[in-house]
Amino acid sequence: MSHFKERKEKDCLNCGTEVHGKYCHVCGQENIEPKETAWHLVTHFFNDITHFDGKFFSTLKYLIIRPGFVSKEYMLGRRASYLNPVRMYVFTSAIFFLIFFSVNKFDESKIKTDINGHSLAEITKMDSAAFSAFTKEITEEKPMSRNEFAKYLDTSRKKGTFNVAPGKYRDKGQYDSLLKTGVKKHNWLERTLVYKQLELNEKYQHDGNKILASFINSLVHSFPQMLFISLPLLALFLKLLYIRRKNYYYTNHVIFGVHLYVFVFILLLLLIGLGQVRDYLEWSWINVLIGIGIAYILFYQYKAMRRFYLQRRGKTILKFIILNMLMFFLISILFLVFSFFSLLKI
Repeated sequence: MSHFKERKEKDCLNCGTEVHGKYCHVCGQENIEPKETAWHLVTHFFNDITHFDGKFFSTLKYLIIRPGFVSKEYMLGRRASYLNPVRMYVFTSAIFFLIFFSVNKFDESKIKTDINGHSLAEITKMDSAAFSAFTKEITEEKPMSRNEFAKYLDTSRKKGTFNVAPGKYRDKGQYDSLLKTGVKKHNWLERTLVYKQLELNEKYQHDGNKILASFINSLVHSFPQMLFISLPLLALFLKLLYIRRKNYYYTNHVIFGVHLYVFVFILLLLLIGLGQVRDYLEWSWINVLIGIGIAYILFYQYKAMRRFYLQRRGKTILKFIILNMLMFFLISILFLVFSFFSLLKI
């Protein structure tokens, strides 16, 4: 129910029916004043997305402190007090990936390039004597000035082709000629990778760092689709593991998976925040908290399985191990598939 002012008139503005009470019994529209302020629009948005009147936060509280409880309540039909799991997944995943993408944006400057065991950051901080000795070691002749080293580095980058397929070819024409004459016999996958290599080298002028940064950004932005595909497969694995529990339908396993993913999103948001604090304040001890948080995800999953499926500790631990092995195998396959398509997209 909204907190907007109720109209004195009793005709429904949507269908014209006489309204008895606050809502139209024909179309369901609330009989409130149509004039809204900008603040009303904002609060209405949060009401629709999160049930800001308390349902979102009550669901969140039980989801965090009682693993598996909300899923069990939903299965037993006690749903009115909790936010719909699909809406909660959409909302939390949208917030998570919005923050995740803003924090984890890659460009070529973030890719570490080591030269003779030294990173670019270390080379930049060298004093004159150390820099001269370092560049003399590279050329094996005479030291370079910083401008000369910058040109040397740029030339080296352009020569360093990012190889996504074996062999080096000057251009597409040369490669097609080798295929036509039978010098090279490549299958569809090999040809696709070579063509993509040639395309990327032309697009980025053989700058391997830019190619790698573009590939990483493309792959990272495929994570939402990867997780979305893994969710019904997680439910399938659970269905097979608990196949003798006839009162657990496939949709029950889906709801369990949704709530598990929502919790992971929330905890990862906290860990991302801790990572930002660590980087800003240079507090390395925060890594301990991050490690504990990652380990807690596994403990939470075990507790959720124990409460939701109501099996003994030994059986739950065994199925917990099998489930995670299956999920590791699944995520590995999905990662390879999405890596391939991410490469084709850049």
